[in-house]
Amino acid sequence: MALCVAAVAVYPRARAYVAERQAPEVELARATQVVAAAGGSTDLPVLVATGYVVARHSSDVGVKTGGRLARLSFEEGTRVRKGEVIAEIEHADTDAQLEASRRAVAEAEAQLAQAIASRDEDIRSHDRQRALMKDGITTDAALTAAQAAAAVSAARVTSADAAIASSRARVRVVEEALENTNVRAPFSGVVIKKRAEVGETVSPFGVAGQASREGGAIATIADLGELEVQTEVSENSVAKLTTAMPAEVKLQAYPDQVYKGRLRQIFPSADRAKAIVEVRVTILNADEHVKPEMTASVTFQEIRANGVRRGSGPGSDPRLTPAAPIVLIPKRTVSEQAGQSVVWVVTNGTAGRRPVTLGRERLDQVEVRSGVVPGEALILNPPAGLTDRGPVRLKGT
Repeated sequence: MALCVAAVAVYPRARAYVAERQAPEVELARATQVVAAAGGSTDLPVLVATGYVVARHSSDVGVKTGGRLARLSFEEGTRVRKGEVIAEIEHADTDAQLEASRRAVAEAEAQLAQAIASRDEDIRSHDRQRALMKDGITTDAALTAAQAAAAVSAARVTSADAAIASSRARVRVVEEALENTNVRAPFSGVVIKKRAEVGETVSPFGVAGQASREGGAIATIADLGELEVQTEVSENSVAKLTTAMPAEVKLQAYPDQVYKGRLRQIFPSADRAKAIVEVRVTILNADEHVKPEMTASVTFQEIRANGVRRGSGPGSDPRLTPAAPIVLIPKRTVSEQAGQSVVWVVTNGTAGRRPVTLGRERLDQVEVRSGVVPGEALILNPPAGLTDRGPVRLKGT
């Protein structure tokens, strides 16, 4: 009789143990609540994109004329000022042309002086012939010849004056050609790439024998005072972005360092082949660790203020009403059943099916407008076989 009583007592516990071991294994996550601090705001992530750090102002500096590089006054990392000569091309031939042009000007000026003297003499001779003609001492032929000589001399003066202008213009042309042998920095910045060496022959179309240096570039200069991240966003996600939206920037080289950013530009056209849109994000507090061409990730954020004003018309209350807190749950806790979004809430080892109303997606989370309260335990990736008010057990137990 005692054995029968013991068996009856043990059987329910054994059956409960078996049922517990047969219950679906689940992994849990908690619903969280986001509330802005008093007097502040909360930045909620809406999208993550990866890209590269670039300088907003960057230029491949090239040459205007071809020749052999005679001098370079920079290395990688050299700071340059706007208008500073950073390289020179050999210009001995141009110097000789300039000297010849200046001597041509001097020669033209001497010829002008001779022409003026000759003109003045011919004018005086013509005046004498006219005076003699009044006295009847000379002839009409002599007067006409003197007049023609004066006119020819005046024309020679005009020609000599034009020759001077032409010679001076040639001097300016050669001076410009000489200036073109200087390579000047287009703006103040830092040389981030050296593309040529002294002795190489360069041209506006590239460096001789090196097809990779297109455009005759001898250096790349960047203004490191304004760095930004160049990234790409899918067409489906562009609607989530707005100009001047705040962002967080992280470098792959320094993953623990977070930089503040602001969306500067959404490009006006998309890439049809890739279905993407290019976006530029300005790094607001870049330091010496941030370098062009570094890999970076950008988390775009939506600002949620801690309050909204009650009305805006006459008689409205200007005080701030606290904004409703946001409840967030992992997207992996949501499933669709009969066209309705549902989650499974676990309480005391029992799963309960609960319909929810969802809001905006935020990376791997989604807002819940109704159906869940903060702190509740939800099943991640709900497995098949769950039943409402049925038992579940945590993985690993």
